[in-house]
Amino acid sequence: MNPKLTRSQQKTICSQLGRVKLQLLYKASIHGFTGAAFHQRCDTHSPTVSVGYNASGFVFGGYTKQPFSQSGQYVNDDQAFLFTFSGEKLLKYPVTVPANAVRMVGNSGPYFGEALVLANGSQPVVYNNPGNYYNFNAAEMHGNDLNLTECEVYHVEETKELEKPWRTVIWESETRTELMENIKSYKPPVSSVSQIRVLLIGPVGAGKSSFFNSISSVFRGHVTNPAMSGSFTSSLTTQFRSYSLKAGQEGKPLPIILCDTMGLEESTGSGLNIDDISNILKGHLPDRYQFNPSVPLDSEAPGYRKSPVLKDKIHCVTYVVDGCKVSIMPSKLEDKLEAIRRKVNLMGIPQLVLLTKVDEACLLVKEDVRNVYKSDYIKEMMQEVSTRLGVPLSCVVPVKNYSEELELDPNCDILLLSAVQQMLRFAVDYFDEISDQLSNMELKE
Repeated sequence: MNPKLTRSQQKTICSQLGRVKLQLLYKASIHGFTGAAFHQRCDTHSPTVSVGYNASGFVFGGYTKQPFSQSGQYVNDDQAFLFTFSGEKLLKYPVTVPANAVRMVGNSGPYFGEALVLANGSQPVVYNNPGNYYNFNAAEMHGNDLNLTECEVYHVEETKELEKPWRTVIWESETRTELMENIKSYKPPVSSVSQIRVLLIGPVGAGKSSFFNSISSVFRGHVTNPAMSGSFTSSLTTQFRSYSLKAGQEGKPLPIILCDTMGLEESTGSGLNIDDISNILKGHLPDRYQFNPSVPLDSEAPGYRKSPVLKDKIHCVTYVVDGCKVSIMPSKLEDKLEAIRRKVNLMGIPQLVLLTKVDEACLLVKEDVRNVYKSDYIKEMMQEVSTRLGVPLSCVVPVKNYSEELELDPNCDILLLSAVQQMLRFAVDYFDEISDQLSNMELKE
C-alpha cells in the first residue's frame, strides 16, 4: 500500500506538527469509499491527517488530534485544522469553533465539523460548507471539484529516538582523520590496478554528482562543486564521467575513481539506456562518452575500448537513492533497477546502496546528523530500500551530501568517508573473487 501523498508533501505537513512521521492507515481505492471501511481502519488511532484528491489536481484535507469513532457526537479539538496545497506550499485553515472541530459520523469518512467531509455518505464525494466551524475559500481549497479520485488517512506518529544506535559510530575528529588516512593509504590487492572504479547509478536528482562533490570537498578542506549538480526533472549528467579524487588541491590522486552516469528515468527512451550498463561494467565506455537514451553504445564509436583490462572495469556498483522518495519509487524505475541489478549479479560485481538526503527525510537527523542510527524512521527507510533493491541491509549506507552549506561538518564527513571505506572494502571482495577465478583456471590448465 503506497501513499499517494508525496514525500515532500508529507514533510511539509509534518513540519507543522513537530518531530513526527506519517503512517498510511486507510486508502479508499484499496479499502473502499465507505464509512465502514474508513472506521474499521482508522477508529481509535490519533492524531491523524486525512487527505482528499480530485481530478483537478487538488490535494486537501484536515488534521485532528482526536481519535475517530462512530458515536455521532461532536468532539472538541483546539488544534484541528483544514489545509490545501498550493504548489509545494501548505495553506492552513484553523478551526474557529473547537467544540465542533470533528464529528463522529458512522456512514461517512473524515468529518470535520460541518465544514468538510471526505467520502460523504459513503460516496467518493466531498461535502463542504465554508464558514461553519472553519473558514476557507472553496475554490482555493479544492477548485470546487467535489468528486474524489482518492482519499487517504495517515496516523501521525512520533519519530522515536532509539535507546541506543543500531550501528556504532564514534563521532570524534579522530574518526574523521583515521578514515581519511585509511582511504589515502589504501592499495588495491591487484598490482595492475592503482585505483578502484565505482559506478554510481540512480534516479535523476538522487545525488550522484553531489556525492562526488561532497567527497571532493572533504579532501579539499572546503565545500566545492566540480561536478554539475542540482534539482532538475531530467539528468544534468549527459556524459559518462570518470572523476578522480585528490588528497587536497595539489595532492596525490586517491585510490578511487567515481564514475557518474546519466540519471535513470521512469519513461522508456529517456535517461540511462539499460543496454549501456554492460558496456560500462566491462570497461568499454570512454570518459566523456555522450549518452544517447534511445541508442546504446556502438562498438565502432570513437574511443570504444575493444579490449579493456582489469583497471578499466567497474569494481563496485553503488546505487544512489533519495531517502525522501524510497516509499514512492515508481514501479517502472524499480523495474529498471532490478534489470541493472541482475546484470551486475551475473558479473559478480559487489553492490552498495547510498541512501541520500537523510536529513530531509527525518527531522531527528536534521537536528543532528549523529542521530542517523538512532532514528527508527531512517532504519525503516534503509530496510525498505534493502527489500526493494534486493540487497542486504549491511550494504545500505546513509549519507548527507553537501548542498546548501558553505562550511564542512565533521559529522557529515564521517558518514561520507565511511561510505567510501565500504566501497574500498567491497572492491577487495571483487578482486579476491577474480584471483580465485584465475587460480582455478590455472589449476585446470
